[in-house]
Amino acid sequence: SIIEPAATVPPGPPAIARRLDLDPEATARRDLWERVKSGFAMSDLDSDLVRKWEAWYSSRPDYVERMTQRGGRYLFHIIEEVESRGMPSELALLPFIESAFNPQALSVARASGMWQFMPATGKDFELKQNVFRDDRRDVLASTRAALDYLQVLQKNFGDWQLALAAYNWGQGNVQRAIAKNQRAGLPSGYESLSMPDETRNYLPKLQAVKNIVMRPQSFGLSLPELHNHPFFLSVPIDRDIDVSLAARLAGLSLEDFQALNPQLNKPVILAAGTPRLLLPYDNANRFIREWADFRGPAASWTAWVTPKSMKPAEAAKLVGMPEAKLREVNRIPARMILKAGSTLLIPRAAHSTKDVTLEVAQNGILALAPEAVKKPAKKGAAKGKTPPKTKPTGKVRMAQDASRPAPR
Repeated sequence: SIIEPAATVPPGPPAIARRLDLDPEATARRDLWERVKSGFAMSDLDSDLVRKWEAWYSSRPDYVERMTQRGGRYLFHIIEEVESRGMPSELALLPFIESAFNPQALSVARASGMWQFMPATGKDFELKQNVFRDDRRDVLASTRAALDYLQVLQKNFGDWQLALAAYNWGQGNVQRAIAKNQRAGLPSGYESLSMPDETRNYLPKLQAVKNIVMRPQSFGLSLPELHNHPFFLSVPIDRDIDVSLAARLAGLSLEDFQALNPQLNKPVILAAGTPRLLLPYDNANRFIREWADFRGPAASWTAWVTPKSMKPAEAAKLVGMPEAKLREVNRIPARMILKAGSTLLIPRAAHSTKDVTLEVAQNGILALAPEAVKKPAKKGAAKGKTPPKTKPTGKVRMAQDASRPAPR
């Protein structure tokens, strides 16, 4: 990792967050794009699809500019991690095509974060998902998990192109496509496999981005200058704090704060579950100074676990909170009841100094069930009349959404 947070803010003059394990030779190069290019090691694709995506990006210079500016926050950390594992630096460009480097991206299939993890795959790679945070959006955790996953896929297939196809389409699907070709006596490389259009376009899109990074002027594009040093540092927090207060102490807008801490689901940060924040270098130093001197109440929210199943109105009454506000902050849909053990965010008493425990911060869930609807009593059949018989309908077929991307 780039930096190492201290366990607590020490007394006296605040200490600056430290950066660790930086490669002096790599960081001596001033331009981050040059560093990325120097690590390209994957075989190039040359196809009509590559040229299609080159044309697509080159015709959208504003989009490319927004995407690369946004990626500038994260690219140094990603290339550090990629290089430390000896992986090709093309992989550092993958968030460009996964999410346009938007850590808040959410697909219709529920893939989330700049690396677009599905919920189940996120759990497989130890990305915590609870009511307070979703580590599929966490900059550090999701990058670690994505590179772990890509290394597993490369080991299984022995080929980066097949590994990337599996990252997009699913490992089992690629294995079945290979087996099908082998049974037919056909080549089983990436370009020979039958696959969905999304996966067929996946590597050409990455190749197009790679070509643009190599020669932006050839496509009528310019890339923003990215300096070869960390954009952010990690700073510790030792007690719960509202998101708005953390942003204010750091001197950041809420939008800029959330861009580096996108995993947060609630308006409060629980120190037990999220003991560090990512902040731009200068803002990190400011936050540490301000936080060390801060003496007021830091968190206006706390957590409450429902002791039994109940309606939201009953829970709101128990905690002294308007039902509408309880529903809003906890995202409780209409006509749902709270199951026992659900974790709710509620206002924290002004005099309270008790922070949310590690158990609740790490494992809080919102368990819901539909309200029981009383059905009107059926009227009996009129005297002397027989209710009509229902005609058998035959088999019921379950439709499958063939357009849903394979989980990853």
